[in-house]
Formats: sequence, structure tokens, C-alpha cells
Amino acid sequence: QVQLVESGGGLVQPGGSLRLSCAASGGGFDIRDMSWYRQAPGKLRELAAVITDGGTTNYADSVKGRFTISRNSAKNTVYLQMNSLKPEDTAVYYCNVLIMAGFPPRPMDYWGKGTLVTVSS
Repeated sequence: QVQLVESGGGLVQPGGSLRLSCAASGGGFDIRDMSWYRQAPGKLRELAAVITDGGTTNYADSVKGRFTISRNSAKNTVYLQMNSLKPEDTAVYYCNVLIMAGFPPRPMDYWGKGTLVTVSS
């Protein structure tokens, strides 16, 4: 019912910037939270940033001050602006959306396929 397409990943040098985008398509849903998770090689997936439908944001300590999550609710799109990137930011970044759908409305979440961010010289 909901498809998520991430874009913007790639190779960037330490200290560089990258902006990720995730667009949700489909119908019959009301998006609540939109999040970016990341999973580095050999590590567990972790929440990097989340933004609610009201615009409240939260970040992992490891990305605070460097990453900014934002959304364009009219376009069902969430962004992650990543600045001052470090090699340890290298990971597959996954978009996740929490929606309310159906009747009666029920919470459901969906995942994108992920986009690889590599921070290296």
C-alpha cells in the first residue's frame, strides 16, 4: 500500500555533506512519524533521526548538531541533511514512515530499501 523510495546516497569525503530524500507514495494513509535509520556494516540498525507530523525532531547523539531531518508533508517526503560527515557515518540509510491507515485507523510502518552512504577519502 505504501512504497518508499530513498535517494541521495553516495560517496562523500569526510567533512562533506549529503542530503537524503525519501518519498512515500500510495493512498489511504496518514503519515505520522517519518524517520531515518542507518545500519553500518556488522552493526545493528539504529535510529538516526525522527520527525513527527507536528514537526518535533529527535536525533541520535552521534548525529546531533550535524544532521537535520525535515519533511514536506504535502509531498509525503522526508529529508535528511547530513553535514560534517564522518567515516563512522558510513551505513545504509533506511527511510521509515509510521502511518495510520484503514478503518478503523491502525498504526503501520513501512521501510524503504535503503540507500548507501559511504564517507571515505
